[in-house]
Amino acid sequence: MRLLPLLLSVSALSLATPLLAFAADQGVAPQPGAGGALQPPSGASVPAPKPDPVVARVNGHEEHLSDLENLAQNLPDQIRQMPPNMLYPILIDQIIDRDLLIDLARKQKLDQDPEVKRAMEDAANMALQNALIDRAVAPAITEQALQAAYQKEYAGKPGELEVHARHILVPTEAEAEKIIKELQNGADFAELAKKESTDPAAANGGDLGWFKKSDMLPEFADAAFALKPGQFTTKPVHTRYGWHVIQVLETRTAPPPTFAEARDQLRQKAIQEAVQKELELAKQGAKIEKFNLDGSPIRATDKAEPPPAPTDEGGKGN
Repeated sequence: MRLLPLLLSVSALSLATPLLAFAADQGVAPQPGAGGALQPPSGASVPAPKPDPVVARVNGHEEHLSDLENLAQNLPDQIRQMPPNMLYPILIDQIIDRDLLIDLARKQKLDQDPEVKRAMEDAANMALQNALIDRAVAPAITEQALQAAYQKEYAGKPGELEVHARHILVPTEAEAEKIIKELQNGADFAELAKKESTDPAAANGGDLGWFKKSDMLPEFADAAFALKPGQFTTKPVHTRYGWHVIQVLETRTAPPPTFAEARDQLRQKAIQEAVQKELELAKQGAKIEKFNLDGSPIRATDKAEPPPAPTDEGGKGN
């Protein structure tokens, strides 16, 4: 039984290697730059490879081995594990099914339907956008580029200061002041946190663990990093979550991350910078107009609704 073409949207993992290996066993190997790169095994006695052989023909439309490679990139995992001699016939059936359905859709003039035309245009535009971004991003995320970024950002630099702190979060300033007085009179911070704090960390005595200054909201971080170990804030600290009483337990200088630890972050930053560079280039000389939801021009006095405040624990960032 043939597999429905809808399965092809599940994964972006490539099956080109087993598919091309099977093609090589059959004496058919695409040449570099013509849809594939696999060459016959050394010493193998096979017919001369064709540049990009036709593997199917549907109503006169030819499908090539390179088309199967592209199709294979989107197969689900359970299909990807199949032996090449079983995979190849499935791919042939898949691509034939696809072409038959496309031909039927064109006969029914679905390509002239306004919604379908819009979807086709959107898909084409998305492909163009992705091609531009892929071309811009690729040089920035090579191992060599990421290693260079690591050397620039981390290598040879001192580690970042961290504090280990706990806090008590309450709704009002008066409640926070009351807690500070109790602490000054010798009350146990952890017990007060369990009893009074509205933060999820209350169950652990208000313990927030180790964090860097950039991990917290500025108001919270400034207060915490101004304390020495054992000290607590003598004035309530206000953030969008409420009123905090903070106590620092320990401080340390964390070592710089290794390349392996920093790699994902460096890669994400490189992608963002490459995309931003392309956006800045695209904006040069561009005429951009914005409108309100009712289609009227946006005026300087128009303001958008502010986003809802996040509910990170104790103001801790993600």
